[in-house]
Amino acid sequence: MSISVGIIMGSQSDLTVMQEAAEMLEKFGIEYEITVVSAHRTPERMYEYAKSAKGRGLKVIIAGAGGAAHLPGMVASITTLPVIGVPIKSSNSIDGWDSVLSILQMPGGIPVATVALNGAKNAGILAAKLMGAFSEQVSAKLIEYQEELKNNVLDQVTQMKWKFNNSFDEL
Repeated sequence: MSISVGIIMGSQSDLTVMQEAAEMLEKFGIEYEITVVSAHRTPERMYEYAKSAKGRGLKVIIAGAGGAAHLPGMVASITTLPVIGVPIKSSNSIDGWDSVLSILQMPGGIPVATVALNGAKNAGILAAKLMGAFSEQVSAKLIEYQEELKNNVLDQVTQMKWKFNNSFDEL
């Protein structure tokens, strides 16, 4: 399988958050690349990355950024690929709100799918769902994952029932 998803971030300090996207893509068997691309410090690199992404075989880009968080929107303005923005609460952040709003409030014509603050895990899952729309193999793994989530909740119901001697009827 070729590399399908690009994971980029504005700084290596964002890796602890963005690694969760990579972990989810690995779970679904999706090849990815991961690197640092700063919209402010390396604008030429950002431009070349976004401009060449589709030609290199990428299908989706996950872009994480903190502070002013221009990276996802700028990349989306250059490429026709879907971009998923991950707002990151950084050391210079205003409780992360600056990042959330910078990515969320894109002007008409330049959409960026936005996940929760530090929500790289969901970005990885969303990228997998986009890929799963065209791959039965990825779709099957997503179904397994959703089944795992369901079973985890049902296990919790059983544990609580046992712990509290609850007589709640099963749904």
